[in-house]
Amino acid sequence: MPDLSTIPGFTELQTHTTGDSRLLIAVLDGSVDLDRACFQGAKLSRITPFWSEELEIDPDLIKVFREINQLDDFDDDTKQDKLKAAIPDDRIRTRIGLDFHATHISSTIFGQPGSPVEGIAPGCRGINIPISRDGENFINPLNLVHAFNQALELGANIIHCAACHPTQSGVAHELLEKAVRQAQDNNVLVVAPGGNDKGECWCIPAVLPGVLTVGAYKDNDQPAKFSNFGGQYAKQGVLAPGENILGAQPGTDEAVRKKGTSCAAPVITGISALLMSLQLQQGAAPDAEAIRAAITNSAIPCDPEEVEEPERCLLGKVNIAGAFELITGQELAAKGEESEITSQGSEDKSTIVFISSKEGNREQGTGNREKGIGNGEQGIGNKGNREQGIGNRVEELTETVTEIVSENHLTLSSDGVSANNITANNITADNITANTTAANNIVPSAGSNLVYVMGTVGYDFGTEARRDSFKQLMPPVEVNGVMVPPNPYDARQMGDYLGQNLYEAKSLIWTLNLELTPIYALEPVGAFADDTYATLQDMLASEALPENDDEYIERVSMA
Repeated sequence: MPDLSTIPGFTELQTHTTGDSRLLIAVLDGSVDLDRACFQGAKLSRITPFWSEELEIDPDLIKVFREINQLDDFDDDTKQDKLKAAIPDDRIRTRIGLDFHATHISSTIFGQPGSPVEGIAPGCRGINIPISRDGENFINPLNLVHAFNQALELGANIIHCAACHPTQSGVAHELLEKAVRQAQDNNVLVVAPGGNDKGECWCIPAVLPGVLTVGAYKDNDQPAKFSNFGGQYAKQGVLAPGENILGAQPGTDEAVRKKGTSCAAPVITGISALLMSLQLQQGAAPDAEAIRAAITNSAIPCDPEEVEEPERCLLGKVNIAGAFELITGQELAAKGEESEITSQGSEDKSTIVFISSKEGNREQGTGNREKGIGNGEQGIGNKGNREQGIGNRVEELTETVTEIVSENHLTLSSDGVSANNITANNITADNITANTTAANNIVPSAGSNLVYVMGTVGYDFGTEARRDSFKQLMPPVEVNGVMVPPNPYDARQMGDYLGQNLYEAKSLIWTLNLELTPIYALEPVGAFADDTYATLQDMLASEALPENDDEYIERVSMA
């Protein structure tokens, strides 16, 4: 994507508005480098999160990070080895990566005209809310809850959440789900990247109902293979350009091109801000659900004859002209060519107003909803009465998925529990941003390689053949004096069998379950893998004991 002007309808849309300063966009990510040239003149500021301690970063390390990522002759693994050698502190290395991530996506939205990176909605106000500044706990649910609540209190109209917490079930932490829903109930549009896991995997908050989920398509208009799809994404997601997206980077005014759903998501956030600005220009209050409905309902589905896997397109590709018409009631044309949107509208122009499918009153928010950010301008109040309309918000939680996806699993080692393969090309939190040079490396949606989980140990066979193999190998059992064939799904029988044949534990897919739903696959590695398998077997056997047994285990925790 040479520049954003190649997106169909973008140039025409910007002739109507480049963003209204009464709108506030909150960017939940790392810390944006506000000293970059593209942000000079922007109404963009940053808060200091009370829930995270500052980690001081040596500017020379930022330069080292950038220079290593610009080494075109090395692959990702080699670059990561060099980064680890040059910046041995994992926290500092991760923190720098998050800041690169945040600076790039923020420039896509707020980059000023005539600067090295020109953004989509440079006229809107922005507030950067760092989810974590200590290089750790970026996808910690409590940190995300704090960030969402802070954005709501500051009066955000749009929340762009860059975090991507991988999930198999689509079920979020109760507090995080509540925070996202509270934002939506207060007329705030939530936009989030779908993640780069190459398949039917999902991310939180992108998978939560009502979130505007964003996938990526390539310069050739084909859905990107790394872009996640399926499940709830098929009901609420759209594709945006996500390859060769120009953006800023910390410590220099030299722009860089990257790719990933994290690069596509700010494109949708910026377009949403322009459409919401049009609502203000027509004298209406911002209506987040109307914007979401306009973008999802106007998306252009992929042609099965042109796209090998059309399901990867989610609802379709973003359609600026279609969304514009749904919001304004007019066809999109460059201002001055045909019709134009004025600040008050005109009597001979019809307007279609989209309203939420949610019934009842939506309060105007909590805390300092009228308090402005940036240049001290008055924040725009969010809409109160929301009648039932055509915005087809799906309120139900996404269907529980019990299948285990092998690309998303925990690695158990003597160093602890880490989540591996949760981003494309085995990207880990050590390279949470993509390389800052050629766009042959995916920018992962920001994530972490550490997990802290509690649940029960389970197992899966993966294939029927493997299940049948266990059934043949396991000994028969006696039930009420009668010998019966073994049942490989019986945890007690499996625990007893593995206790005598521990080597067979490697043939199973071990899982960590939450309320009977597998949320992680477990794979012991390293020098102590055998000991870890023995621990898993012991946990499984203890969970199968009667509850009144002294050895009974109700649940386990891994950290």
